[in-house]
Amino acid sequence: MAFRRLMGYLKPYQGKFWIAFVALLIATGTDVMIPVIVSKFIDNALIPRQLDPATLWFYGGIFLLLQVISPSLHYYQLISFQVIAQWVIRQLRMDVFSKVQHLGLSFFDRTPTGSLVSRITNDTEAIKELYISVLSSFLQNIILIIGVFIAMFALDVTLAAYCLILLPVFYMLMQTYRRLSSKVYHVVRSKLSQMNAKLNESIQGMNIIQALRQESRLRTEFGKLNQEHYVAVVKNLKIFGLLLRPATYLISLTTIVLVFNYFGIQSIAGGAVRIGVLYGILNLLDRIFEPVNQMMMRLSQMQQAVVSAERVFELLDQTEYAPQKEGDGNPVIRHGRIEFENVSFSYDGKNDVLKNISFVAEPGQTVALVGHTGSGKSSIINLLMRFYPVKRGTIKIDGVPLQCYSDEELRSKMGLVLQDPFLFVGDVRSNIRLHNHDISDKKIKEAARFVQADTFIEKLPQGYDEPVGERGATFSSGQRQLLAFARTMAIDPKILVLDEATASVDTETEEAIQTALEKMRKGRTTIAIAHRLSTIQDADLILVLHRGEIVERGNHQELLAKKGLYYKMYLLQSGAVLLETNEQTTARSLILNSPNSIFGRKL
Repeated sequence: MAFRRLMGYLKPYQGKFWIAFVALLIATGTDVMIPVIVSKFIDNALIPRQLDPATLWFYGGIFLLLQVISPSLHYYQLISFQVIAQWVIRQLRMDVFSKVQHLGLSFFDRTPTGSLVSRITNDTEAIKELYISVLSSFLQNIILIIGVFIAMFALDVTLAAYCLILLPVFYMLMQTYRRLSSKVYHVVRSKLSQMNAKLNESIQGMNIIQALRQESRLRTEFGKLNQEHYVAVVKNLKIFGLLLRPATYLISLTTIVLVFNYFGIQSIAGGAVRIGVLYGILNLLDRIFEPVNQMMMRLSQMQQAVVSAERVFELLDQTEYAPQKEGDGNPVIRHGRIEFENVSFSYDGKNDVLKNISFVAEPGQTVALVGHTGSGKSSIINLLMRFYPVKRGTIKIDGVPLQCYSDEELRSKMGLVLQDPFLFVGDVRSNIRLHNHDISDKKIKEAARFVQADTFIEKLPQGYDEPVGERGATFSSGQRQLLAFARTMAIDPKILVLDEATASVDTETEEAIQTALEKMRKGRTTIAIAHRLSTIQDADLILVLHRGEIVERGNHQELLAKKGLYYKMYLLQSGAVLLETNEQTTARSLILNSPNSIFGRKL
């Protein structure tokens, strides 16, 4: 199945393929004609003391012409098939990469990054060998074997008929190798993928690995995978070594012995043995075994490529796409009113991380989400951004269900700033613009000035053209966060989503951007995740989440007055201690009502 699908990629290149195929046929024909011409010359023209110069020139001319035609056409067909293989792999890589871009985040939640990288790079590279093996080697050698048998029948029909028994022998040899090596190659590719995943994880988390002294453990885990990969490769080498040269060499010697016996019996029976035919048969037999050896050598690469193709097509066949627009029409986000109606959600389909979430964020309001780790704050953001499909309940924007909006409309009207901002390789300007040509250089500078990022950008050696390395490693956490703010404000969104947007900045930088955040929120509906409660005291609505449920809602003062979960969180972050005994309750009341206490002041 995988092989047929791979051959389907050749359709756009049929013209060049057939031209190369014809060149291969002619080149192979010239190869098998050479021993036939020599055989005819030996038997018909090579007569002692009667050598005709004209005949010599005739056979010599044909021989030289064939020697020129053969390598020239072989060169052309080899280059052509290689180019076709490169074209196909280029398209296959683009198909795989494009597929990955459209898969849902739920797929990436359970698929290691290294495994995906291995499929897009290593596996597609292995598939390239399949095209080269099939188009350049297998096809050529099969045609050569057919041509050799045709030439043998032209020399001696009886002996050629006997030699046909070699074909099922070669077929059984290849099938045996294919059957034995298939399972081994699955292990080889699987272990290589796991090693890539482990390597990717190690590089991404190198600071944590070194800080927590995990080098030895990871070296042991990687070494175990490496050893399992080595054992599988060696096992395949043993199979390859046994069934390649030794087996074909044994068949070759046996065949040559039988050919000599055939001519010997013919001679003993009184028949004439033609030297030219003997030379031609032996030369042609030698031309059979070398293609078989090459096919066996290529068979290992072909088997590996088929396994890689199965892994690549498994990825291409994934149907877990990111949520898409549903229904007709193209609604537009004009006001930014957000409404959650009894929304429940589960990542694994078993355990709900959100349970009956309902709230409304009016245009221009700020709704803050607070709660302990795992309470469901980020899940609400993920659903609102339509990273995951809403299966239970409804999310509406301006009264229209979320799934009715196009991706373009959602992404252009909703701005997202994450706790850990991601910067791309390029420069500062391209990281703010993100290849959106509607954003001019003037807008980029205005957005940077708006969030007060222009102060540090203009101090850079190259300003807005300052190079940005992988993930923005050369910038501080605060600088990366400011660039993320500028990137968001450059599109002037109607809805602003902040996932603890000030968590990665220092106190001085946080104070500087609080003013910018206030300006950013004006006229925009804002959903903000907050761990530091001091950053959301002016929110219009605060939702307190606990184990996927909204347990409290209200503004800052209302929630403090309830003295519930929010009140306890606020005390803990303010450095106060919750006192549980009756005696300590009185002391706590005195502290809270003291004129010098922060809790006694108006909030």
